[in-house]
Amino acid sequence: MPDYKMDRTVQALVGYAKRKLDMDDKYKEWEKKAGDNVKEEEKERKRNLYRQARPEHPGCQVSGHLMVNRVPGNFHIEAKSVNHNLNAAMTNLSHVVNHLSFGEPIDTKNRKAKRILKQVPEEHQQFAPMDGTSYVTKESHQAFHHYIKVVSTHLNMGSTESNMMLTYQFLEQSQVVYYDVVNVPEARFSYDLSPMSVVVEKKNRKWYDYLTSLCAIIGGTFTTLGLIDATLYRILKPKKL
Repeated sequence: MPDYKMDRTVQALVGYAKRKLDMDDKYKEWEKKAGDNVKEEEKERKRNLYRQARPEHPGCQVSGHLMVNRVPGNFHIEAKSVNHNLNAAMTNLSHVVNHLSFGEPIDTKNRKAKRILKQVPEEHQQFAPMDGTSYVTKESHQAFHHYIKVVSTHLNMGSTESNMMLTYQFLEQSQVVYYDVVNVPEARFSYDLSPMSVVVEKKNRKWYDYLTSLCAIIGGTFTTLGLIDATLYRILKPKKL
């Protein structure tokens, strides 16, 4: 039933079938009365009136945030619904991670965040590496388990508080786990917070470092030109007869 958009319970399915049969009978009566003089467009319009259903169901979507302690833990997703009759052990746990991050969400439109992140190297911007990734299981009694290592990252792009930001990067590994026939598969996210932190700082170059580098460049250039001059002199020096 491709046009069925209601609950997947036995009661809802039976009610839908009864309404569908009743609408088909009414449509046949109307079509018989209309005869061949009714235009095909009018017939199609009447068919659509009888096929009306409630708006498109958004599907299985999970969103929100969790408040957790700074200790290893996990959260898992399992198929369960009060509006559906499910055989939970046969559910397909294929999923797409649209967004997953730790700590305060980073507002990329915020001027402070944009200014700080612009100065951070790309390798230190692993704030949400799972975003937009699909995890598809092709057989029953399988599910992906994700193992996440979270590292707190301090971005210090200046001496003032307006140039500092606390974020969390994480590394992720995923693998398919096989379940027994009677067990219910679940998409599990296990996380562990590293005791170590990453500190990204921006330090301005001192004036004497610049002066030292300039002197080194000048001295190196002078030495190189002297060697070239000596070599050319020996090669091009006229020989005595």
